[in-house]
Amino acid sequence: MDFLNIFFRVVTVLIVFQIVILIMGKRQIGQLQVFDFIIAITIGSVAGADIADPSVEHLPTVFAIIVLGAFQWLFSKAVIKYRSFGHFTTFEPTIVIQNGKILNKRLKEIRFSLDTLLELLRGKGVFRVNEVEFALIEANGTLSVLRKSQYESVQPSDLQISTDYNGLSTPLIVEGRIHLNSLKQLNLNENWLRKELSKLGINCEKEVFYGEIDSQGQLHISPYQSSVVNQDLRL
Repeated sequence: MDFLNIFFRVVTVLIVFQIVILIMGKRQIGQLQVFDFIIAITIGSVAGADIADPSVEHLPTVFAIIVLGAFQWLFSKAVIKYRSFGHFTTFEPTIVIQNGKILNKRLKEIRFSLDTLLELLRGKGVFRVNEVEFALIEANGTLSVLRKSQYESVQPSDLQISTDYNGLSTPLIVEGRIHLNSLKQLNLNENWLRKELSKLGINCEKEVFYGEIDSQGQLHISPYQSSVVNQDLRL
């Protein structure tokens, strides 16, 4: 009976978690701030105690998770509306590299090791500190880097080269299923798509794992069993 009770609690907590996280928004996943971290730890502790100990009443735990999620939601709204409030409740960005020089005192202030800084730089594709004009540790612990201009990659605009518009690609086939809404948005139909697939030696959309069309009208097909086939198709 205890096992059934624990199973029910796990399912309930997961469902409540899903709802609360969706309400809290994407910010919690990509930008974990100080208060967000506290809420996450607290929710995990409350849920863990509820799942592990069947003697703990379940409904108060669910209510506690909802209340914690509500507190976080209100907190994030306050931070967005009142910037000064946000400054008092989280860390400020800290410059740790300036003009190719590591600022040792700043690292000590935020308790950041040199090894951690170098690791984050490598994650940004920077393997030489002297290439960096500025580097900042953001409030959520991530690293932002501005390279010196002489080490920046050359862009087409730097050479005054005009380029074609590069927009979002549109999925047309996903795991063998045609996205009719996507075809409709592009003023295309299933017959057109099947004809183009036939030109590529594909007899049926069921043979396609993923297919998309980009903003240039190029169709990219990834069949289930063979290599990728590309074909220029001008709309």
